[in-house]
Amino acid sequence: MKNNKELIASMIEKGALKSPQIIEAFEKIDRKNFIPEGFREHMYIDRPLPIGKDQTISQPSTVAFMLEQLQPQKGEKILDIGSGSGWTTALLCQIVGKEGSVLGLERHDELVKRGQENLAKLALGEHCRIEKAGRELGKPGEQYDRILVSASAEEIPEELFTQLKTGGILVIPVQNSIFRFKKISDTKVEAMEFPGFVFVPLVRERMTEKEM
Repeated sequence: MKNNKELIASMIEKGALKSPQIIEAFEKIDRKNFIPEGFREHMYIDRPLPIGKDQTISQPSTVAFMLEQLQPQKGEKILDIGSGSGWTTALLCQIVGKEGSVLGLERHDELVKRGQENLAKLALGEHCRIEKAGRELGKPGEQYDRILVSASAEEIPEELFTQLKTGGILVIPVQNSIFRFKKISDTKVEAMEFPGFVFVPLVRERMTEKEM
């Protein structure tokens, strides 16, 4: 692919990209703004690329697939865990608009800074931000309409369901599958599994007193 337009057309043709609001986000939030200089020649290839700290910016068709499962809507409050260089956070911000909000969480200081700088360059607004991930997974005490996780967990992280509003959707890789969970009530969750994906691992360690 030579440009963003061709990349989007290819994903639409493959059926990875379908929803108008998600297509529009891909059109306005160009992947090139989130890729290190040394990999710019590969920016429109449909594959993951390194962004430092053993992390990657995900394959575009995988991002499209996950957003299609998440189905973010205008005005929603969304949590983006594993925001990396900020691409998924920016895509989500474009979709929810100023009526909504998106919080990206990233555990590597260097990537937090880079993601914040990338968002600032696009002037997406105060409703769109990235911050350093805390000691616990997600943002305990808050609830979101949608939660997107871009790193693979070894097992389903039950604590994220308490951070999801009733009717909300969580999309997360677990080992080599992408799962879509819809919270029906405090005691019931509907699940769908889509196997055949590879992600960097989700780190869930708690910091000790010595590390703080």
